[in-house]
Amino acid sequence: MGMEPVELTGAGLSPLEAVALGQRRTAVRLGDVARKRMLASAAVVAAVSERRPVYGRTTGVGANRDVLTADPEHGARLLGSHSTTGTTSYPKDVVRVGLLIRVNQLAAGGSGLDPAVADAIVGLLNDDDLPDLHRGGAIGTGDLGPLAELGLALGDVIDGTSALPLLSSNAFTLAECCLAYVEASTLINVVPLVGALSHVALRGNAEVYDIRVHEARPQPGQVRVARRMRELLDGLPLPPARVQDPFGLRAFAQVLGPAVDHSDALGNSVRIDINAAAENPLVAGDTVLHNGNWHAMPIALALDSLRLSLHSVATLSTTRVANLVDPDYTGLSRFLASGAEASSGVMMIEYVAHDALAAVRSAAQPATLGTATLSRGAELHASFAPQAAALTSQLLDALREVLASELVTAVRAIRLAGLTPEALAPAPVGPWLTDALAALPPDLADRSLREDLEIARGLLTQWGDRQVEHPAESG
Repeated sequence: MGMEPVELTGAGLSPLEAVALGQRRTAVRLGDVARKRMLASAAVVAAVSERRPVYGRTTGVGANRDVLTADPEHGARLLGSHSTTGTTSYPKDVVRVGLLIRVNQLAAGGSGLDPAVADAIVGLLNDDDLPDLHRGGAIGTGDLGPLAELGLALGDVIDGTSALPLLSSNAFTLAECCLAYVEASTLINVVPLVGALSHVALRGNAEVYDIRVHEARPQPGQVRVARRMRELLDGLPLPPARVQDPFGLRAFAQVLGPAVDHSDALGNSVRIDINAAAENPLVAGDTVLHNGNWHAMPIALALDSLRLSLHSVATLSTTRVANLVDPDYTGLSRFLASGAEASSGVMMIEYVAHDALAAVRSAAQPATLGTATLSRGAELHASFAPQAAALTSQLLDALREVLASELVTAVRAIRLAGLTPEALAPAPVGPWLTDALAALPPDLADRSLREDLEIARGLLTQWGDRQVEHPAESG
Protein backbone atom coordinates (compact mmCIF):
# COMPACT_ATOMS: atom_id res chain seq x y z
CA MET A 1 0.00 0.00 0.00
CA GLY A 2 1.37 3.41 -0.96
CA MET A 3 1.34 6.11 1.67
CA GLU A 4 -0.89 9.13 1.06
CA PRO A 5 1.25 11.95 -0.41
CA VAL A 6 2.23 14.64 2.07
CA GLU A 7 0.67 18.03 1.28
CA LEU A 8 2.98 21.00 0.76
CA THR A 9 0.99 24.04 1.86
CA GLY A 10 3.55 26.85 2.11
CA ALA A 11 3.37 26.78 5.91
CA GLY A 12 4.48 24.62 8.81
CA LEU A 13 7.34 22.74 7.10
CA SER A 14 10.23 22.21 9.55
CA PRO A 15 13.87 21.71 8.50
CA LEU A 16 13.83 18.23 10.09
CA GLU A 17 10.64 17.32 8.22
CA ALA A 18 12.09 18.58 4.92
CA VAL A 19 15.18 16.38 5.42
CA ALA A 20 13.06 13.37 6.49
CA LEU A 21 10.72 13.72 3.46
CA GLY A 22 13.79 13.86 1.21
CA GLN A 23 15.57 10.90 2.82
CA ARG A 24 12.46 8.71 2.81
CA ARG A 25 11.53 9.86 -0.72
CA THR A 26 8.00 10.42 0.52
CA ALA A 27 5.47 11.29 -2.20
CA VAL A 28 4.25 14.90 -1.96
CA ARG A 29 1.57 17.04 -3.59
CA LEU A 30 0.57 20.69 -3.79
CA GLY A 31 -2.15 21.46 -1.21
CA ASP A 32 -5.59 22.49 -2.54
CA VAL A 33 -5.66 25.86 -0.79
CA ALA A 34 -2.15 26.57 -2.08
CA ARG A 35 -3.31 25.71 -5.61
CA LYS A 36 -6.12 28.31 -5.40
CA ARG A 37 -3.68 30.85 -3.96
CA MET A 38 -1.23 30.30 -6.84
CA LEU A 39 -3.99 30.59 -9.47
CA ALA A 40 -5.20 33.88 -7.96
CA SER A 41 -1.69 35.38 -7.79
CA ALA A 42 -0.95 34.33 -11.40
CA ALA A 43 -4.05 36.27 -12.50
CA VAL A 44 -2.97 39.34 -10.50
CA VAL A 45 0.53 39.50 -11.98
CA ALA A 46 -0.84 39.07 -15.51
CA ALA A 47 -3.21 41.99 -14.98
CA VAL A 48 -0.60 44.26 -13.35
CA SER A 49 1.95 43.65 -16.13
CA GLU A 50 -0.58 44.98 -18.67
CA ARG A 51 -0.47 48.32 -16.82
CA ARG A 52 3.15 48.79 -15.70
CA PRO A 53 6.62 47.21 -15.87
CA VAL A 54 7.12 44.02 -13.80
CA TYR A 55 10.77 43.09 -13.26
CA GLY A 56 11.91 40.03 -15.20
CA ARG A 57 8.49 39.56 -16.77
CA THR A 58 8.27 42.65 -18.98
CA THR A 59 11.86 43.82 -18.37
CA GLY A 60 15.39 42.40 -18.47
CA VAL A 61 17.19 41.43 -15.26
CA GLY A 62 20.12 42.81 -13.25
CA ALA A 63 21.33 46.05 -14.82
CA ASN A 64 18.93 45.32 -17.72
CA ARG A 65 15.99 46.06 -15.43
CA ASP A 66 15.46 49.30 -17.41
CA VAL A 67 15.08 47.44 -20.74
CA LEU A 68 11.47 46.63 -21.62
CA THR A 69 10.71 43.49 -23.61
CA ALA A 70 7.62 41.80 -25.04
CA ASP A 71 9.70 39.09 -26.75
CA PRO A 72 8.03 35.68 -26.26
CA GLU A 73 11.51 34.09 -26.27
CA HIS A 74 12.67 36.28 -23.36
CA GLY A 75 12.10 33.53 -20.75
CA ALA A 76 13.86 30.84 -22.76
CA ARG A 77 16.89 33.13 -23.25
CA LEU A 78 16.89 33.96 -19.54
CA LEU A 79 16.96 30.27 -18.58
CA GLY A 80 19.60 29.48 -21.20
CA SER A 81 21.96 32.26 -20.13
CA HIS A 82 21.38 31.84 -16.38
CA SER A 83 22.04 28.09 -16.48
CA THR A 84 25.74 28.99 -16.63
CA THR A 85 27.14 27.31 -13.52
CA GLY A 86 30.31 25.75 -12.18
CA THR A 87 31.14 22.14 -12.97
CA THR A 88 30.40 20.43 -9.63
CA SER A 89 27.01 18.72 -9.30
CA TYR A 90 24.91 19.14 -6.15
CA PRO A 91 24.51 15.85 -4.23
CA LYS A 92 21.16 14.16 -4.91
CA ASP A 93 19.95 14.66 -1.33
CA VAL A 94 20.47 18.42 -1.68
CA VAL A 95 18.59 18.48 -5.02
CA ARG A 96 15.70 16.47 -3.56
CA VAL A 97 15.30 18.67 -0.46
CA GLY A 98 15.79 21.81 -2.61
CA LEU A 99 12.93 20.82 -4.94
CA LEU A 100 10.68 20.16 -1.93
CA ILE A 101 11.51 23.57 -0.52
CA ARG A 102 10.90 25.34 -3.84
CA VAL A 103 7.44 23.76 -4.14
CA ASN A 104 6.63 24.71 -0.55
CA GLN A 105 7.74 28.31 -1.18
CA LEU A 106 5.63 28.48 -4.36
CA ALA A 107 2.69 27.14 -2.32
CA ALA A 108 2.94 30.28 -0.17
CA GLY A 109 1.54 32.07 -3.22
CA GLY A 110 3.76 35.12 -3.69
CA SER A 111 5.50 34.15 -6.95
CA GLY A 112 2.71 34.68 -9.46
CA LEU A 113 3.57 31.29 -10.99
CA ASP A 114 0.83 28.96 -12.22
CA PRO A 115 0.28 25.84 -10.06
CA ALA A 116 1.29 23.75 -13.10
CA VAL A 117 4.91 24.78 -12.35
CA ALA A 118 4.67 23.42 -8.80
CA ASP A 119 3.01 20.24 -10.15
CA ALA A 120 5.86 19.76 -12.63
CA ILE A 121 8.46 19.97 -9.82
CA VAL A 122 6.35 17.56 -7.72
CA GLY A 123 6.40 15.19 -10.72
CA LEU A 124 10.22 15.17 -10.77
CA LEU A 125 10.25 14.46 -7.02
CA ASN A 126 7.65 11.69 -7.02
CA ASP A 127 9.20 9.93 -10.05
CA ASP A 128 12.65 10.37 -8.46
CA ASP A 129 13.64 11.88 -11.80
CA LEU A 130 16.06 14.42 -10.33
CA PRO A 131 17.78 16.81 -12.75
CA ASP A 132 21.57 17.18 -12.59
CA LEU A 133 22.01 20.63 -11.04
CA HIS A 134 25.35 22.33 -10.47
CA ARG A 135 27.02 24.56 -7.91
CA GLY A 136 28.54 27.87 -8.95
CA GLY A 137 27.06 31.29 -9.50
CA ALA A 138 25.12 31.50 -6.22
CA ILE A 139 26.37 34.07 -3.71
CA GLY A 140 23.37 34.45 -1.44
CA THR A 141 21.15 36.55 -3.71
CA GLY A 142 19.27 33.60 -5.21
CA ASP A 143 20.45 30.19 -6.46
CA LEU A 144 20.19 31.49 -10.02
CA GLY A 145 22.25 28.89 -11.91
CA PRO A 146 20.76 25.66 -10.53
CA LEU A 147 17.22 27.09 -10.62
CA ALA A 148 17.71 28.01 -14.28
CA GLU A 149 18.85 24.43 -14.90
CA LEU A 150 15.68 23.28 -13.12
CA GLY A 151 13.64 25.57 -15.40
CA LEU A 152 15.18 23.92 -18.47
CA ALA A 153 14.45 20.46 -17.01
CA LEU A 154 10.78 21.41 -16.49
CA GLY A 155 10.29 22.06 -20.22
CA ASP A 156 7.21 23.72 -21.69
CA VAL A 157 5.52 24.51 -18.38
CA ILE A 158 7.97 27.43 -18.08
CA ASP A 159 7.26 30.24 -20.56
CA GLY A 160 8.53 33.79 -21.09
CA THR A 161 6.66 35.10 -18.06
CA SER A 162 7.55 32.38 -15.56
CA ALA A 163 11.34 32.07 -15.92
CA LEU A 164 12.36 34.85 -13.54
CA PRO A 165 9.90 34.03 -10.71
CA LEU A 166 11.18 30.44 -10.69
CA LEU A 167 14.77 31.72 -10.21
CA SER A 168 13.83 34.02 -7.35
CA SER A 169 14.76 31.69 -4.48
CA ASN A 170 17.61 30.32 -2.36
CA ALA A 171 16.04 26.84 -2.33
CA PHE A 172 19.21 24.75 -2.79
CA THR A 173 21.19 26.79 -0.27
CA LEU A 174 18.28 26.32 2.14
CA ALA A 175 18.35 22.57 1.43
CA GLU A 176 22.03 22.50 2.43
CA CYS A 177 21.10 24.53 5.52
CA CYS A 178 18.42 22.00 6.51
CA LEU A 179 20.85 19.09 6.13
CA ALA A 180 23.63 20.94 7.99
CA TYR A 181 21.24 22.02 10.75
CA VAL A 182 20.00 18.48 11.39
CA GLU A 183 23.58 17.14 11.32
CA ALA A 184 24.90 19.92 13.59
CA SER A 185 22.15 19.58 16.18
CA THR A 186 22.55 15.77 16.19
CA LEU A 187 26.32 16.05 16.65
CA ILE A 188 25.97 18.75 19.33
CA ASN A 189 23.67 16.31 21.13
CA VAL A 190 26.41 13.64 21.42
CA VAL A 191 29.15 15.98 22.68
CA PRO A 192 27.87 15.56 26.29
CA LEU A 193 28.24 11.76 25.98
CA VAL A 194 31.89 12.14 24.93
CA GLY A 195 32.44 14.83 27.58
CA ALA A 196 30.91 12.62 30.28
CA LEU A 197 33.33 9.78 29.41
CA SER A 198 36.27 12.23 29.58
CA HIS A 199 34.88 13.44 32.93
CA VAL A 200 34.95 9.82 34.19
CA ALA A 201 38.48 9.20 32.85
CA LEU A 202 39.79 12.44 34.39
CA ARG A 203 37.74 11.99 37.61
CA GLY A 204 36.24 15.42 37.14
CA ASN A 205 34.48 17.53 39.74
CA ALA A 206 30.73 17.60 38.96
CA GLU A 207 30.20 20.78 41.01
CA VAL A 208 30.56 22.67 37.72
CA TYR A 209 27.15 21.29 36.67
CA ASP A 210 25.34 22.12 39.93
CA ILE A 211 21.93 23.61 39.12
CA ARG A 212 22.70 26.66 41.32
CA VAL A 213 25.72 27.53 39.15
CA HIS A 214 23.55 27.73 36.04
CA GLU A 215 20.63 29.45 37.72
CA ALA A 216 23.18 32.14 38.62
CA ARG A 217 23.90 32.70 34.90
CA PRO A 218 20.91 31.35 33.00
CA GLN A 219 22.18 31.34 29.40
CA PRO A 220 19.65 28.99 27.72
CA GLY A 221 22.04 26.64 25.90
CA GLN A 222 24.39 26.47 28.87
CA VAL A 223 21.47 25.57 31.17
CA ARG A 224 20.42 22.74 28.81
CA VAL A 225 23.97 21.33 28.54
CA ALA A 226 24.45 21.42 32.33
CA ARG A 227 21.12 19.64 32.82
CA ARG A 228 22.19 16.92 30.36
CA MET A 229 25.53 16.49 32.17
CA ARG A 230 23.77 16.25 35.55
CA GLU A 231 21.53 13.52 34.06
CA LEU A 232 24.54 11.57 32.74
CA LEU A 233 26.71 11.91 35.89
CA ASP A 234 23.97 11.69 38.54
CA GLY A 235 25.05 9.25 41.28
CA LEU A 236 28.58 8.73 39.89
CA PRO A 237 30.45 7.17 42.84
CA LEU A 238 33.98 8.31 41.84
CA PRO A 239 35.46 10.96 44.19
CA PRO A 240 36.78 13.96 42.20
CA ALA A 241 40.55 14.15 41.72
CA ARG A 242 40.74 17.97 42.02
CA VAL A 243 39.07 20.94 43.67
CA GLN A 244 39.21 22.84 40.37
CA ASP A 245 39.39 21.11 36.97
CA PRO A 246 41.12 22.26 33.76
CA PHE A 247 39.01 24.34 31.35
CA GLY A 248 38.01 21.36 29.18
CA LEU A 249 35.88 20.11 32.06
CA ARG A 250 35.22 23.30 33.99
CA ALA A 251 33.91 25.37 31.04
CA PHE A 252 32.18 22.48 29.22
CA ALA A 253 28.62 23.84 29.50
CA GLN A 254 29.72 27.44 28.92
CA VAL A 255 31.36 26.55 25.58
CA LEU A 256 28.90 23.94 24.25
CA GLY A 257 25.92 26.05 25.39
CA PRO A 258 26.37 28.80 22.77
CA ALA A 259 26.58 26.15 20.02
CA VAL A 260 23.19 24.85 21.20
CA ASP A 261 21.79 28.39 21.04
CA HIS A 262 23.29 29.10 17.59
CA SER A 263 22.01 25.78 16.26
CA ASP A 264 18.51 26.73 17.44
CA ALA A 265 18.88 30.16 15.83
CA LEU A 266 19.86 28.60 12.50
CA GLY A 267 16.86 26.25 12.69
CA ASN A 268 14.52 29.19 13.32
CA SER A 269 15.91 31.26 10.42
CA VAL A 270 15.74 28.33 8.03
CA ARG A 271 12.20 27.42 9.12
CA ILE A 272 11.04 30.93 8.25
CA ASP A 273 12.67 30.93 4.81
CA ILE A 274 11.49 27.49 3.66
CA ASN A 275 7.89 28.59 4.33
CA ALA A 276 8.29 32.11 2.92
CA ALA A 277 7.06 33.75 -0.27
CA ALA A 278 10.44 35.42 -0.68
CA GLU A 279 10.17 36.06 -4.42
CA ASN A 280 10.99 39.36 -6.09
CA PRO A 281 8.68 40.77 -7.29
CA LEU A 282 6.15 39.62 -4.70
CA VAL A 283 2.49 39.27 -5.60
CA ALA A 284 0.55 40.64 -2.62
CA GLY A 285 -3.22 41.03 -2.76
CA ASP A 286 -4.00 42.82 -6.03
CA THR A 287 -0.54 44.34 -6.56
CA VAL A 288 3.08 43.43 -7.29
CA LEU A 289 5.85 44.66 -4.95
CA HIS A 290 9.54 44.80 -5.91
CA ASN A 291 11.67 43.92 -2.88
CA GLY A 292 14.87 42.51 -1.37
CA ASN A 293 13.66 39.26 0.18
CA TRP A 294 16.07 37.30 -2.04
CA HIS A 295 18.83 38.47 0.31
CA ALA A 296 19.97 35.49 2.41
CA MET A 297 21.61 37.56 5.17
CA PRO A 298 19.72 35.93 8.11
CA ILE A 299 20.77 32.46 6.95
CA ALA A 300 24.38 33.41 6.21
CA LEU A 301 24.87 35.04 9.62
CA ALA A 302 23.25 32.12 11.44
CA LEU A 303 25.59 29.68 9.64
CA ASP A 304 28.66 31.82 10.39
CA SER A 305 27.75 32.10 14.08
CA LEU A 306 27.14 28.37 14.37
CA ARG A 307 30.53 27.57 12.81
CA LEU A 308 32.35 30.00 15.10
CA SER A 309 30.68 28.46 18.16
CA LEU A 310 31.54 24.92 16.97
CA HIS A 311 35.18 25.92 16.50
CA SER A 312 35.39 26.55 20.25
CA VAL A 313 33.68 23.21 20.96
CA ALA A 314 36.39 21.51 18.85
CA THR A 315 39.18 23.46 20.55
CA LEU A 316 37.93 22.48 24.01
CA SER A 317 37.76 18.82 22.93
CA THR A 318 41.46 18.88 21.99
CA THR A 319 42.29 20.33 25.45
CA ARG A 320 40.61 17.30 27.04
CA VAL A 321 42.71 15.00 24.80
CA ALA A 322 45.81 16.87 26.08
CA ASN A 323 44.69 16.27 29.68
CA LEU A 324 43.93 12.59 28.98
CA VAL A 325 47.49 11.85 27.76
CA ASP A 326 49.01 13.61 30.81
CA PRO A 327 49.76 11.46 33.92
CA ASP A 328 49.39 14.58 36.12
CA TYR A 329 45.66 14.57 35.32
CA THR A 330 44.92 10.85 34.98
CA GLY A 331 47.39 9.11 37.30
CA LEU A 332 47.94 6.73 34.34
CA SER A 333 50.87 6.18 31.96
CA ARG A 334 52.11 8.88 29.58
CA PHE A 335 50.06 8.85 26.33
CA LEU A 336 48.02 6.03 27.91
CA ALA A 337 50.74 3.66 26.69
CA SER A 338 50.68 0.02 27.69
CA GLY A 339 53.26 -2.77 27.38
CA ALA A 340 56.93 -2.27 26.54
CA GLU A 341 58.87 0.74 27.84
CA ALA A 342 58.85 3.93 25.76
CA SER A 343 55.60 2.88 24.03
CA SER A 344 53.76 5.74 22.30
CA GLY A 345 50.16 4.73 23.07
CA VAL A 346 47.78 7.39 21.72
CA MET A 347 50.53 9.97 21.05
CA MET A 348 49.46 10.20 17.38
CA ILE A 349 45.80 10.72 18.21
CA GLU A 350 46.66 14.20 19.44
CA TYR A 351 48.17 14.96 16.02
CA VAL A 352 45.09 13.61 14.22
CA ALA A 353 42.88 15.76 16.48
CA HIS A 354 44.92 18.91 15.79
CA ASP A 355 44.96 18.23 12.05
CA ALA A 356 41.15 17.98 12.17
CA LEU A 357 41.00 21.09 14.38
CA ALA A 358 42.98 23.01 11.73
CA ALA A 359 40.31 21.99 9.19
CA VAL A 360 37.61 23.19 11.61
CA ARG A 361 39.43 26.51 12.01
CA SER A 362 39.70 27.06 8.23
CA ALA A 363 36.02 26.23 7.72
CA ALA A 364 34.98 28.55 10.58
CA GLN A 365 36.08 31.71 8.73
CA PRO A 366 32.99 33.93 8.33
CA ALA A 367 31.63 33.88 4.77
CA THR A 368 29.68 37.11 5.39
CA LEU A 369 32.95 39.10 5.36
CA GLY A 370 32.90 38.70 1.55
CA THR A 371 31.96 41.62 -0.69
CA ALA A 372 30.71 41.74 -4.27
CA THR A 373 29.91 44.33 -6.94
CA LEU A 374 27.97 42.80 -9.80
CA SER A 375 25.93 43.57 -12.88
CA ARG A 376 27.31 47.09 -13.54
CA GLY A 377 26.68 48.11 -9.95
CA ALA A 378 23.02 47.09 -9.93
CA GLU A 379 23.92 44.52 -7.28
CA LEU A 380 26.40 45.87 -4.76
CA HIS A 381 26.15 43.38 -1.92
CA ALA A 382 25.87 39.65 -1.21
CA SER A 383 25.56 37.47 1.89
CA PHE A 384 27.54 34.45 0.60
CA ALA A 385 25.06 32.09 2.27
CA PRO A 386 25.81 29.24 -0.19
CA GLN A 387 29.50 29.45 0.71
CA ALA A 388 28.60 29.51 4.42
CA ALA A 389 26.45 26.38 3.96
CA ALA A 390 29.23 24.48 2.14
CA LEU A 391 31.77 25.48 4.82
CA THR A 392 29.36 24.28 7.52
CA SER A 393 29.20 20.73 6.18
CA GLN A 394 33.03 20.72 5.86
CA LEU A 395 33.36 21.90 9.46
CA LEU A 396 30.96 19.25 10.78
CA ASP A 397 32.98 16.50 9.12
CA ALA A 398 36.21 17.75 10.72
CA LEU A 399 34.49 18.26 14.10
CA ARG A 400 33.34 14.62 14.01
CA GLU A 401 37.03 13.60 13.61
CA VAL A 402 38.03 15.74 16.63
CA LEU A 403 35.29 14.20 18.79
CA ALA A 404 36.19 10.67 17.60
CA SER A 405 39.78 11.35 18.75
CA GLU A 406 38.54 12.37 22.20
CA LEU A 407 36.20 9.37 22.44
CA VAL A 408 38.93 6.83 21.58
CA THR A 409 41.30 8.47 24.08
CA ALA A 410 38.75 8.68 26.93
CA VAL A 411 37.64 5.06 26.54
CA ARG A 412 41.27 3.89 26.51
CA ALA A 413 41.99 5.84 29.71
CA ILE A 414 38.93 4.26 31.36
CA ARG A 415 40.18 0.77 30.32
CA LEU A 416 43.69 1.48 31.66
CA ALA A 417 42.23 2.68 34.95
CA GLY A 418 40.37 -0.64 35.22
CA LEU A 419 36.99 1.11 35.50
CA THR A 420 33.94 -0.93 34.45
CA PRO A 421 30.41 0.27 33.65
CA GLU A 422 29.36 -1.38 36.97
CA ALA A 423 31.86 0.86 38.79
CA LEU A 424 29.98 3.91 37.43
CA ALA A 425 26.55 2.72 38.61
CA PRO A 426 24.02 4.16 39.18
CA ALA A 427 25.17 7.03 36.90
CA PRO A 428 23.40 6.89 33.48
CA VAL A 429 26.77 7.34 31.72
CA GLY A 430 27.42 3.63 32.48
CA PRO A 431 25.41 2.13 29.59
CA TRP A 432 27.10 4.49 27.10
CA LEU A 433 30.47 3.21 28.36
CA THR A 434 29.23 -0.37 27.88
CA ASP A 435 28.44 0.54 24.28
CA ALA A 436 31.86 2.11 23.67
CA LEU A 437 33.75 -0.79 25.27
CA ALA A 438 31.85 -3.26 23.08
CA ALA A 439 32.57 -1.28 19.89
CA LEU A 440 36.22 -0.24 20.37
CA PRO A 441 39.03 -2.86 20.23
CA PRO A 442 40.48 -3.69 23.69
CA ASP A 443 44.11 -4.12 22.50
CA LEU A 444 46.27 -1.49 24.28
CA ALA A 445 49.59 -2.41 22.62
CA ASP A 446 51.16 0.07 20.17
CA ARG A 447 49.34 -0.23 16.83
CA SER A 448 47.54 1.92 14.26
CA LEU A 449 44.44 3.46 15.84
CA ARG A 450 42.91 4.49 12.51
CA GLU A 451 40.28 1.75 12.65
CA ASP A 452 39.42 2.79 16.23
CA LEU A 453 38.82 6.35 15.00
CA GLU A 454 36.62 5.01 12.18
CA ILE A 455 34.60 2.96 14.70
CA ALA A 456 34.31 6.02 16.99
CA ARG A 457 32.98 8.16 14.12
CA GLY A 458 30.32 5.51 13.47
CA LEU A 459 29.50 5.37 17.17
CA LEU A 460 28.92 9.15 17.24
CA THR A 461 26.42 8.76 14.38
CA GLN A 462 24.62 5.86 16.10
CA TRP A 463 24.49 7.72 19.40
CA GLY A 464 23.06 10.78 17.65
CA ASP A 465 20.29 8.67 16.14
CA ARG A 466 19.58 6.97 19.48
CA GLN A 467 18.96 10.07 21.58
CA VAL A 468 15.43 10.20 22.91
CA GLU A 469 14.17 13.42 21.33
CA HIS A 470 15.62 14.87 18.19
CA PRO A 471 17.55 17.97 19.30
CA ALA A 472 16.54 19.74 16.10
CA GLU A 473 12.93 19.76 17.30
CA SER A 474 13.31 19.85 21.09
CA GLY A 475 12.50 22.97 23.05
